[in-house]
Amino acid sequence: MGDGVSSFERVNGHTVIRLGSGETVETDLVLLSIGVRPNSSLAKEAGITLNQRGGIVVDSHLRTSAEHVYAVGDVIEVEHSVLGTRTMIPLAGPANKEARICADILAGDEKEYKGTMGTSVARVFDYTAALTGVNEKTLKAMGKKKGTDYETVLISQKSHAGYYPGAVTLFLKLIFGRKGEIYGAQIAGQEGADKRIDTIASVMGMKGTIYDLEELELAYAPPYSSAKDPVNMLGFTAENVLNHLVSFMSSDELDRLLASEREGDRPLVLDVTEDVERMVYHIPGSYHIPLGQLRNRLGELDRERQIVVYCAIGVRSYNAARILSQNGFKDVKVLEGGTSFYKSMHHRDFAEQERSEPEQGKHVKEREVKEGTQVKGTQMEGTQIHTAAAKSVKIVDCCGLQCPGPIMKVHEAIGEMEDGEILEVSATDMGFSRDIASWCRQTGNTLVDTKRKGQESIVLIRKGLENREAEQDTVSTVPRTLNGKTMVVFDGDMDKALAAFIIANGAVAMGSPVTMFFTFWGLNILRKPEKRKVEKSLIEKMFGAMMPRGAGKLKLSKMNMGGMGTKMMKKVMADKHVDSLEMLMNQAMKNGVKLVACTMSMDVMGIRKEEIIDGVEFAGVATYLGDAENSSVNLFI
Repeated sequence: MGDGVSSFERVNGHTVIRLGSGETVETDLVLLSIGVRPNSSLAKEAGITLNQRGGIVVDSHLRTSAEHVYAVGDVIEVEHSVLGTRTMIPLAGPANKEARICADILAGDEKEYKGTMGTSVARVFDYTAALTGVNEKTLKAMGKKKGTDYETVLISQKSHAGYYPGAVTLFLKLIFGRKGEIYGAQIAGQEGADKRIDTIASVMGMKGTIYDLEELELAYAPPYSSAKDPVNMLGFTAENVLNHLVSFMSSDELDRLLASEREGDRPLVLDVTEDVERMVYHIPGSYHIPLGQLRNRLGELDRERQIVVYCAIGVRSYNAARILSQNGFKDVKVLEGGTSFYKSMHHRDFAEQERSEPEQGKHVKEREVKEGTQVKGTQMEGTQIHTAAAKSVKIVDCCGLQCPGPIMKVHEAIGEMEDGEILEVSATDMGFSRDIASWCRQTGNTLVDTKRKGQESIVLIRKGLENREAEQDTVSTVPRTLNGKTMVVFDGDMDKALAAFIIANGAVAMGSPVTMFFTFWGLNILRKPEKRKVEKSLIEKMFGAMMPRGAGKLKLSKMNMGGMGTKMMKKVMADKHVDSLEMLMNQAMKNGVKLVACTMSMDVMGIRKEEIIDGVEFAGVATYLGDAENSSVNLFI
């Protein structure tokens, strides 16, 4: 953004874009979206009044400033029917209606053009985007503030009943006022976006409100919609916002808060998905309590801190937010759109992850597709896999299932299969092919192939990793790549903690996943600086009183001199612009370093979860050893 295009070059079958900054971007496809300007040169020469953009100024009867001269179409300025302001909207629908009204006026019928709200739709490959009314960017440019002047809801729904084949995901956003008036809407998806945007535009045209969206009686049959149409669901969700039953946080706002240097500004991000879902994806630094366990684990959460709850699409997080609010938690928000939308806003992170994926998996997939026997009688017919591995093919149809349904079904199916068996899965969830790749990496299964057929993603998965017998027959094998870095942080001295976090930040900057496992005295690094009210035994209270509370209270391992050495070290670091330990810790968490507190050591030391800073995971030695298995460097500090 903000870096213009200087030139395009064709190099080795790819387009190389040279930017104004000198940076180059290589791509297979370039889409130009440069906008349009009115061609009003004739009107300008005739002395007709134009606006600042060159549009012809007309009244409600489409008359220009020149007597007996009328103007219609993309070249004219019209009234925005939502805002009541003057604007230019180059769309064929309004242009045709303007022409008809102008013809009636010329024939003696004094009609008026009442303006437009800019209802439009566009298709890019198999994806449709539609909008009507005002978007949030326009409202912000007018000085309007969310929560005061307007509200938004963003939901994920299926194009028709999920149990009927072919249902695909729709993302719907509604912008509305504090009294329920509708300002605008945007919808994106593979199917049904046009129908829903037309419905909302019709309600807006009749000055309807969100309450009218709730009550709309729309045609329903499983192939066409759900009993509660996505438009109805927008109305229901908007009413919940106005009735203060739920408060949403956008992905942009969450990222901004998580990037804050001050710990007090960062909310606790609560993941209420199941274990299998978290294995596939989770927001870095989030705290995990599955929804079914939440009521029994409320004591692990701070009632005074802001909590942002998320799940896959927002339904379970809404239920979790209601549970928290009804149990005395004061500031609870729901991540709008869930991770299904949040991931689309962080697609570059996934691209980086795929680029850093070990080459072994890529060679496995390529070799299996090119060699061996063909899979017959399935949607992936023609795909070849090793004969030794192709014991049987099990088919699972997940089409129409909402996230996390497909992943859960795959997890269940794989659990019933033997090593080497092939699972073919079809799903209409747009993010499934990427999610399943992550799931296979995490669970030790092999992703053989992925294809796109119509609106379905079809994947082949083999249970287990590459067959060793088949691998022995292969001319060459690819060695396992260990890229991770792990540390056991046992000591609680300031200088050793500094060294640990400097190494961690350096490793993650070089693209390595980093796990820091804090045990015994190292747990003091993770303690919150303020005292927490928690139930403890007498010995645990004595332990807590004698140990340093947080990174700011740590001392040097040598030359401490009653604390003078520590103060001198901090001053020298500040004078030489070396980041403090607290800043290094914030950078590490922001960059995705995994901080794990040893639960066994916490029990021994009498440290409770409420005393540990946000963003830390709690686990035992098995979790650490699992990460260490995939690491090339393991340090004990």
